[in-house]
Amino acid sequence: MLLVNNLSFSRNGVKIFDDINLSINNGQIIQIKGKNGSGKTTFLKVILNILEPESGEIFWKGKKIKKNLFNFYNETTFIMDKNTSTKNLTVLDNLNFLKELSSSQLSYDKVLLLLETFNIQQYKNTKTMYLSAGEIKKLELLRLVFEQKKIWILDEPYNHLDERSIEILNQTFIDHTKKNGLIIFASHYEPKINNLEVINFF
Repeated sequence: MLLVNNLSFSRNGVKIFDDINLSINNGQIIQIKGKNGSGKTTFLKVILNILEPESGEIFWKGKKIKKNLFNFYNETTFIMDKNTSTKNLTVLDNLNFLKELSSSQLSYDKVLLLLETFNIQQYKNTKTMYLSAGEIKKLELLRLVFEQKKIWILDEPYNHLDERSIEILNQTFIDHTKKNGLIIFASHYEPKINNLEVINFF
């Protein structure tokens, strides 16, 4: 369980969010929804201990995250709304690097199948700098499968995705929760997923 207790954050004297309380169990999907500038990304960064809250605490498995950061990060995949792939490397080279970094046991055939699922197999030998925003987003999202972590935290995961890719991502989310995974994502887009709990940031 991830527990957010009375979390508040201010920037330059301006209150971004105040007294947020949230309890997220395994097998649950939480969406942080709101317009641009409403504090969605900031909230995710505070949860991840990237930003310091003004007040409040965050607990993971009954312990304060600050005192349990290694274990928390070891079980968390965070995908931001920015490209983290190396532009001068091909799609396959980027995935091979990720495979080594995450000690993934995925076979080469499985990697190719994932590329085919997201319809980017034709770009496997193409440098990332030549991909479209949607193709780069798909490449970023493959980290979810490679890293195989319990907690998924994503910022605007649906940006630049076509309808088919949105359906694939929705199913990926559902499959993860069936394995007792926990998902928090920030987005202005509300996907059609059963049992999705939406928290509005205004």
